[in-house]
Amino acid sequence: MSDENKVNILLVEDSPTLAHLYRAYLERENWNVLYAETGGQALDLVYRHLPNVMILDLKLPDMIGLDILRRVIKDKLPCAVVVVTGYGSVHVAVEAMREGAFDFIEKPCNAERLLCAVKNALKIRGMGPAHENAVVVGDHFGYVSDSPSMRAVYRVIDQVAASKATVFLTGESGSGKDVCAEAIHRHRNSPRNDKAFVTLNCAAIPKDLLESELFGHVKGAFTGAYIDRLGVASRADGGTLFLDEICEMDLNIQSKLLRFVQTGTFQKVGGGKIESVDVRLICATNRDPLKEVESGRFREDLYYRLHVIAISLPPLRERKEDVIPIAKGFLAEFALEEGKNFIGFAPETEEHLRAYHWPGNVRQLQNIIRNIVVLNQGTHVTLEMLPPPLDKPNTINQDVLGDINTEQEGSNKLIRPLWLVEKETIEMAIALCDGNVPKAAALLEVSPSTIYRKRLGWVRAMALSSPDKNKC
Repeated sequence: MSDENKVNILLVEDSPTLAHLYRAYLERENWNVLYAETGGQALDLVYRHLPNVMILDLKLPDMIGLDILRRVIKDKLPCAVVVVTGYGSVHVAVEAMREGAFDFIEKPCNAERLLCAVKNALKIRGMGPAHENAVVVGDHFGYVSDSPSMRAVYRVIDQVAASKATVFLTGESGSGKDVCAEAIHRHRNSPRNDKAFVTLNCAAIPKDLLESELFGHVKGAFTGAYIDRLGVASRADGGTLFLDEICEMDLNIQSKLLRFVQTGTFQKVGGGKIESVDVRLICATNRDPLKEVESGRFREDLYYRLHVIAISLPPLRERKEDVIPIAKGFLAEFALEEGKNFIGFAPETEEHLRAYHWPGNVRQLQNIIRNIVVLNQGTHVTLEMLPPPLDKPNTINQDVLGDINTEQEGSNKLIRPLWLVEKETIEMAIALCDGNVPKAAALLEVSPSTIYRKRLGWVRAMALSSPDKNKC
């Protein structure tokens, strides 16, 4: 692209640290990035250079970012404005959109979210990818995958974004159900993309508080209810309500949710007034919902009310071509955050990452890359930097069972002690639950005491199996 045709991006950000981070994101695309840390500098640059896109912080040291947005709109400058702020709220977002902002992002935002907003703005202005069928990250907020299985997911997102129909997401923990839900809400075809996107994790809320979180409560409804409180149903009015881990919901609450889905109305806990809202529902679970229905843990009538459009997210082990692109994205992001010099992976490391079976999916990959960046130095990730369980050669999963050497010596190497397999499974569950042992126990369908007891057993087993008694 010649200099005169090069994309100009104006970054308006008063934090030098964030400005450096966002600038690094933008310069990956070979865009020309102009920088201003005050409103006065921003106005001077926008009139002198007429950038294609302005990334605008709303809280500046000398003026309010909305005033700059109003000047751009009033003077009809050919500049799409993407508002980025850490002081955002639904009301500020709506006001910015009404004033003419193209998109609204809340800090902290990652590279994918920032680039998707800019690419969408450029595409609308006729400066996007020339290939009509190219998959643009901005079209599917938060995703960097281009595998066939994920392209099928993208097609469904494109089709359902404009609808109000309820979407039911299924997939393993860490496979990106929350990203998919927000992609549907933020999609350019969604009439709600400038409204609230509210998430409620049904597994993270005690069952006696879940109804209050969902519908709100009035003052005095129960001990500790000192003020009236809005629930997520009210906060999502006009927008999208994402109910994550829906199969963890208590049956009593399920009956009240069913009425809400049927009528769009609800009553606050302790209140007598019937309230009405307009929300789009997206639900997700890492369980098999039909098995939950068959077992009596999930209402059949609610299941069929919610299961209008189904999207199944493929696990990472079934789209191994995505592992390295996703890992490189995390590596660049975390290296910038931590001030490290990592720029890529050694070839043998890439091969090892592709071969691993990733039981924790993208979330596990994200945590592994963050661990590497924080604890190591260098420009390329080597095998020696990989943390457990990737530091063991026998963690590599074979894609085709027919490739396994069936000779006795090879078979012995492939068979691992049962306690070690169990240990890795439980430790991964605890890590995915952010160290919450009771929650991990519930998802594994065992009691917390079982996990604590097994941990003691592992210590003894490792002591007996290791020739080095001082090594854990």
